[in-house]
Amino acid sequence: MSSISLFKRAIRTLQNESRGRTPKRVNRWFKWLAPGLLVKRWLLLSASGVLLTSLGLAIWVKLTPIFHLIEFISAILEKLTTIIPNYVSGPVAIICGLVLIFWGQTRTVGSITEALKPGGDQELVDVLMAHRKLNRGPKIVAVGGGTGLSTLLRGLKVYSANITAIVTVADDGGSSGRLRRENGVLPPGDIRNCLTALSDQEKLLTALFQYRFRAGSGLVGHSFGNLFLTAMSDIAGDLEQAVAASSEVLAVRGRVLPATLSDVCLWAKLADGRIIEGESSITEAGGKIEEIGCHPENPPALPAVLEAIENADYIVIGPGSLYTSIIPNLLVPEISEVLASCCVPRIYICNIMTQPGETQGYTVSDHIRAVDDACGKKLFDAVLVQSASPSAQSLINYAQVGSHPVFLDREATISLGRRLVIANVMDEDEQTNLVRHNPERLARELLRWYSHN
Repeated sequence: MSSISLFKRAIRTLQNESRGRTPKRVNRWFKWLAPGLLVKRWLLLSASGVLLTSLGLAIWVKLTPIFHLIEFISAILEKLTTIIPNYVSGPVAIICGLVLIFWGQTRTVGSITEALKPGGDQELVDVLMAHRKLNRGPKIVAVGGGTGLSTLLRGLKVYSANITAIVTVADDGGSSGRLRRENGVLPPGDIRNCLTALSDQEKLLTALFQYRFRAGSGLVGHSFGNLFLTAMSDIAGDLEQAVAASSEVLAVRGRVLPATLSDVCLWAKLADGRIIEGESSITEAGGKIEEIGCHPENPPALPAVLEAIENADYIVIGPGSLYTSIIPNLLVPEISEVLASCCVPRIYICNIMTQPGETQGYTVSDHIRAVDDACGKKLFDAVLVQSASPSAQSLINYAQVGSHPVFLDREATISLGRRLVIANVMDEDEQTNLVRHNPERLARELLRWYSHN
């Protein structure tokens, strides 16, 4: 019995080894048969072209050389069948032909792969399959600004290449503010973050575009990405053309569009009566915001933005600073109007923590009312809210600067006519205890909700 069991184990081991030795090349070739790659039809078309060309050539030369060639080949085949039976020579010829075809096509694909992806670890067929899948993804429009929007885009680009990010151009602080004042360009900071988030080479591009100069007269504090977009704006003529050209150079998956090309300046009326002008000054003022607007009062929307919203399958608003990243886009009347008239799923991503100087003490329903009041319309159907609470240490750290988790007042939120999507989409840094949205979880939850609507 022991010898029989030993024999069985040996057989099982040999089977497992044979499976392990299955050539990756065979698996790769089966992938080429997958539907939707748009490869097989063109190979079949090429083969048909070869046959048609051969037929045309035969007709053109009146079949004379072809006839003699066929006779010669027929005589050789007849001679071979007298030596080797046809039931042997036929299969041998077929096998040899298939080997030559397989060898030739393998070398062809290998040469194409080497030319298109030198040194790449991914197979060309895998790249094509991923490309087709992403291009069939839903048309998603994301509205916002700041780090929140770039975080969202980083997760969404895994599911679709049909992404349009609509970005605020109201920033007047830091490097963007300096370039805006000194060069008269629209602030490139938020657009820079979105471009890097959507790039295929995100890690390298982020390091490059976020690099800040530490020396040099006039360069200190500027990021390379801001300078790059400023130069492109000067070359291309405006920020829209500059972003489009940069997207091609940087292999960006999707589009990034400024909400308007107008030089927009935010203003806010606080509860104590103060009128604060400038995006960076509003947060620093430290008061409760009662009303927000912009100069000029009704900036025109970029036509491409309106077209993207009208053709969208799914619209996502946020996350980001409520009054300085999200609402500035909605202060463009044409954008809020077309968003309100859309019949596709629309969802608002609520911030996890309150923001001192903007949303201190705000609940989920307060966020919704602020958006509704700013544009006078209902722009979204559902709101995504974080389910779990941050760690005790994070809560202590945030409380020291006057920030707390955004409280979900369920009844008030539902009374505003919004559906609730409650999920754990939080990412907490163990070292700094900073709380952010997790790109992968956030995108996964958004696509899950979209698929059920």
